[in-house]
Amino acid sequence: MLAGAGSGKTRVVTYRIANLIKHGVQSDRILAVTFTNKAAAEMRERVLDIIGKKVKNPPVVSTFHSHCVKVLRRNIDRLGYPKTFAIYDRSDQESLARTALREIRVPNTTLKPGDLLYFISQWKSSSIRPKDAVNHAQTDKEHLAAIAYRRYQKSLITAGAVDFDDLLLCTEQLFTEHDDIRQKEANKFDHLLIDEYQDTNQSQYRIIRALAEGHRNLCVVGDDDQSIYSWRGAEVKHILGFKKDWPDAKVILLEDNYRCTPAILELANRLVQFNKTRYDKVLNAARYGGDRPQIMQYKDEEQEAEQIIADIKRRISDPVFEPRDFAILFRTNEQPRPFEQELRREGIPYILVGGMSFFDRKEVRDILSYLKMINSPQDEVAMLRVINNPPRGIGQKTVKSLMEYAVNEGLPLWEVLPKARSIQGVSPSAVNSVLDFVALIKTYRRKLETDSLTALTKSLIADIDYMKELVRLYPDPDDRQSREGAIEQVVSAMSAFEDKHKEATLTGFLDDTALGGDDFDNEKEKQLKQNGVVLMTLHAAKGLEFPEVYMVGMEEGILPHVRSVKEDGDAIEEERRLCYVGITRAQDRLTFSLAVSRKKWGKARPTDTSRFLFEVIGQAENASKTATQAKKNLLGKPKRKSAKKPKARKA
Repeated sequence: MLAGAGSGKTRVVTYRIANLIKHGVQSDRILAVTFTNKAAAEMRERVLDIIGKKVKNPPVVSTFHSHCVKVLRRNIDRLGYPKTFAIYDRSDQESLARTALREIRVPNTTLKPGDLLYFISQWKSSSIRPKDAVNHAQTDKEHLAAIAYRRYQKSLITAGAVDFDDLLLCTEQLFTEHDDIRQKEANKFDHLLIDEYQDTNQSQYRIIRALAEGHRNLCVVGDDDQSIYSWRGAEVKHILGFKKDWPDAKVILLEDNYRCTPAILELANRLVQFNKTRYDKVLNAARYGGDRPQIMQYKDEEQEAEQIIADIKRRISDPVFEPRDFAILFRTNEQPRPFEQELRREGIPYILVGGMSFFDRKEVRDILSYLKMINSPQDEVAMLRVINNPPRGIGQKTVKSLMEYAVNEGLPLWEVLPKARSIQGVSPSAVNSVLDFVALIKTYRRKLETDSLTALTKSLIADIDYMKELVRLYPDPDDRQSREGAIEQVVSAMSAFEDKHKEATLTGFLDDTALGGDDFDNEKEKQLKQNGVVLMTLHAAKGLEFPEVYMVGMEEGILPHVRSVKEDGDAIEEERRLCYVGITRAQDRLTFSLAVSRKKWGKARPTDTSRFLFEVIGQAENASKTATQAKKNLLGKPKRKSAKKPKARKA
C-alpha cells in the first residue's frame, strides 16, 4: 500500500487486521511491526477499539527492535551470548568506543568516538560484520574505524551485551545461520504487516523476508516520497523494488489526503515530481478552501525571526488560536536560536523539541546502571559507572589496577574484583571497599528471588545513600528537587511495569527502558502536550501535523543541506523528500521564509535561494541562475531602505 502523506495509513492497517480476524484468522497469529513505541501503542489501541478490548489473545503489535529482543531472549545463546544480555544505549556505546580507540592508540583529533559509532552503525545497518568492514572502508578514517570496530564488538561480546543495531543484526544472523530457529519464529505467525516500510534498512529487510517467505502473507505500507532516513541506513529501494521482490503482490495507492488544503498539496505535488526515483502518484485534497502558501524574504536571520514571531503574536491575539497551533520547522539544530530569543522577548510560550532525554539524566543513568549490574554483573560499562558512585573509596588508581589485571589475565572485571587483595596497586582500604561492593551486588542478586522489583529498587537507593549524594552534589534546592523527582520516576516506572506484567523480571524492565518503553515518559510526546509554539527539525516533524507551519531558512546549503549539494544525485532527492515532508505537516496555513544574508563566524554573507522554492512555484529554470538574478525573478528587487517590511509572494 503506497500511502501518501495524510492519507490515513494507520487506519488502513488497523482495519486490515480487524478484517483478517473477521474472516477467521486467529488474532495472535497476526504480527504488525512499526518503528516507534508511539506508533505501536497507537496501532494496538486502534485495533482493540475495533475488535474489542476483551479479546483473549490479541494480535502482536510491536516495534522491530522490541520483537527482535523477544527473538533474541529465546535464542541468542546459539550465537554465544548469554540470554540475560544487556542492551547498551548511546552513552554505553560511547564508553566502549572511547576504550576501543584508546586501545589502538587513535587520538580524538583523528577519530572521535561519535564518528566511530556512526561508521559502525552504518556498517551494521548494511549487515557488514567487523571482519568485513575493512573491505568496505575507503578513507583513512574509515580504515581506522574498521580496526576499532573489531575491538568494539569484542568488548560488547565480552560484556555479554548488544547495542541497538545488534538487536537487528543478531536476529538476522540467527535466521541466516540457524534454519530451525528461523522456521520456529516464522511459524508463530500467519500474517505479517509492516508500517513505514520505506524506512527499513538492510537487516530489517532480510528479517522481513525470513519471516514472510513461507506463508507469503505480507502487507507493507509506506510512502517512497517520505523516505528521509538514509543516514540511519534506511533504503528507499526496498519499497521501490517491492513488486520485483514479490512478483505476485498487489499494489494499492492511497492518494486522498485528509490533512492539507488543496493549495498546500499543489505545492507538495509539484515539488516531489522533480524526483526521478519514485512511484507516480498525486495527492488529492479531501478538504476545501484555505489560504495560498506565502514566501517571505528578509534581510537576515535576525529579521526573519523577528517578523515570524511578530506574525505568530498577531495571530494568537485572536482567541481562535493557541500557541500549540504553530510550528517552526528548520533543517539544522543551529537555526532556532534567534527564534527562541524572540519568543522569550515577546513572552510567548514555546517548546524546543529535542533537548535532554529522561534517560540521559545523570541520576537516572546511575540507578539504571546499578540495576544493570544486579541483572548482569559482567556488564563492565555499568560497573565502571557505579563502582565508586556514590564515592566508596575505590579511586581511579584502584580501578586502573583492576582493569590492567583483568586485561592481562583475560578475565571479566567482575571475576577480578574478589581477587583484589592479591592485586598489586590496590591499597588495603580499597580492597575492603571493593569486596563490600561485590557483597552489595551479590546481596541484591539474591533479593531478585524474594523481593518485588519496586521494593528492591527502593532498598538499593537507600543502601547506597543516593539521596544523600544528591544533597552533596547539588546545593541548589530546585536542582536537587528535580533530580530527586527523576529518581522517584524510576521507582514509579518500576511499579507501573510490575502492575502491567504478571511475571515481571528485571531483565524485562531493563529491556523496556532501553527500548524507550511506555512506562517512562516519552520526552517528545510530553513536550508536544504543552501549549507552546513548537520548534523542531524537519526530521523530527515526520508523522506530526499542525494548523500553521513556518518552514524557515529556505536557502541553498540549509535546505538542501550543504553536504547534499556537494553530493547531488540521490542526496538532493532525499533533501527534496524532506522538504515535501515539511510542506505536508501544514493543515491550514504554510509560510516559507529565507534570509538574503546570514552570518557565518560573525560576518554577514549573501545566500542563494533554495532550488526547492523555485520548483514549488513552477520556476525551476531559475534555480540554476546566480543568487542575485534568481532572487530578483522570485521576489522582485528588494528595497534597500526598508528593513521592516519584508517582501511577500503568494506561492
